[in-house]
Amino acid sequence: MTLNILFFTITIKKRKITLDEAIHDQMVEKLYEDNKDRVTKYIRPY
Repeated sequence: MTLNILFFTITIKKRKITLDEAIHDQMVEKLYEDNKDRVTKYIRPY
């Protein structure tokens, strides 16, 4: 009888964000907020 066991090692480390990624994330967040504000104009509260 053979027992085969697999062992996995998972290493998690914090990723450093580059300046380009930070600027992109900021732009995406701004566009998301702008679109959210635009949508609220079309949705009527009941």
